[in-house]
Amino acid sequence: MKHTEQIYLTPMPVRIWHWLNALGIVTLCVTALQIRFPDYVNIFGTYKAAIRLHNTAGVVVSISYALWLVYYMFVTRTLVKLYVPTIDDIKHGLFRQAFFYFFYYFLGRPNPHHSTPDSKFNPMQKAAYLMIMLVLLPLVVVSGYFLMYVAPFREIFVLVGGIKTLVSAHYLIACCFCAFLFVHIYLATLGHTPFAHFKPMWIGWEEEEVEDDIQEPAPGAGPVTPIHSVGHTSGTTETASTGGLHVS
Repeated sequence: MKHTEQIYLTPMPVRIWHWLNALGIVTLCVTALQIRFPDYVNIFGTYKAAIRLHNTAGVVVSISYALWLVYYMFVTRTLVKLYVPTIDDIKHGLFRQAFFYFFYYFLGRPNPHHSTPDSKFNPMQKAAYLMIMLVLLPLVVVSGYFLMYVAPFREIFVLVGGIKTLVSAHYLIACCFCAFLFVHIYLATLGHTPFAHFKPMWIGWEEEEVEDDIQEPAPGAGPVTPIHSVGHTSGTTETASTGGLHVS
């Protein structure tokens, strides 16, 4: 049998950061469409308005990223524990989790990873978040600031192949973020209910389905029943008892 446990998984600062960052990333993706394809997309009116909003969202995301880095590196000091895959994650966990996502989930099998405050992410999440948060996001932020202030860095652009190279790199990294966004939302629906993994980002608590640990008697063994014995020693009565198996 199964029962549901409540786990406090996501503290308030992390929830605020998550939705602020999500809003910034979505704004960057939408404004980037108009900047990249102005002849086909016109959501924010003028081209300059799209660029202005894009730059503002970029500043918000960069500040949000800095707060995230400081929080996990210096406040909780859990950046490595939560986001860096272990050797076992690389050897076994990635494949085990991939099989669950692509095959076992649709057969009704349980998730091999059970989230706890000290181990919130499964091996695939660790690998993805490590690449997103510690590689791609810093690259897109730095390249974005270079594009905002072209004149002071003109000589650097020449060394890397010109401004077109920088624009192409910035665009390709942004495409990775857009793809991750869709995959992230889809995988978040693969809990024991479609919204089970969304709740921690709203209220902090996640519902976890846990198998009841029921002990079965050994083969051939009879039921264990309480034993009561009464002995008389020096006119006193002593009662000893042993309880049966406890089923939780």
